Amino acid sequence: MHHTIKQILSAKLLPLYYSDNYDLCYSNIMACYEGGIDVFEFTNRGTYAKEHFKRLKNDLTATCPNLKLGVGTVYSLDDAIQFADLGADFIVQPVCTKEVATFCNEKHLPWIPGVMTLNEIYQAHLLGAELIKVFPGNVLGKDYIKSIRGPLPEVKLMVTGGVEASAEDVKAWLKAGVNVCGLGSQLFTKSPQEISNIVSTIKNEIHE
Repeated sequence: MHHTIKQILSAKLLPLYYSDNYDLCYSNIMACYEGGIDVFEFTNRGTYAKEHFKRLKNDLTATCPNLKLGVGTVYSLDDAIQFADLGADFIVQPVCTKEVATFCNEKHLPWIPGVMTLNEIYQAHLLGAELIKVFPGNVLGKDYIKSIRGPLPEVKLMVTGGVEASAEDVKAWLKAGVNVCGLGSQLFTKSPQEISNIVSTIKNEIHE
């Protein structure tokens, strides 16, 4: 298993965020890092995504040398290539495409595809995904995760969409059978200090 995927699995949390405001992007990533999470998904959802990512990689390398900074919402092979060239540590897709899978596998770049059904999870696994994103969590629910663990007990799963920024909810998802929880809008409505405190609390409780 790729060391970056191991780092994500060890963290059990993957914060994900984008803003057109660079300073807000930087401060929110730093808040999570200071809270004890050394992996982050910068989502490719805005005009300045590539520009911000390039700058973040440069600025964060000096301050957070062990941080793994990946890119989410990657649909096309072209975007995957561009972000790989900018130094992305991993690629997250909202879908599962063979072209991106092949590119990432050839480059030994960790790839986390997005899926929903049991068949999609299995096909992503066959394409080489070591960690698979199940989305949307708020629609599928924890019982769905419990159900698919019967036929697919060994596949590593991350859930995103609707995960609450609380230790109680994250622990419930982990108990249901996911390996990682993606935290987005539920977390980033807070101030950087509050984000850091929340992340630290969740981390301490799920690793106790």
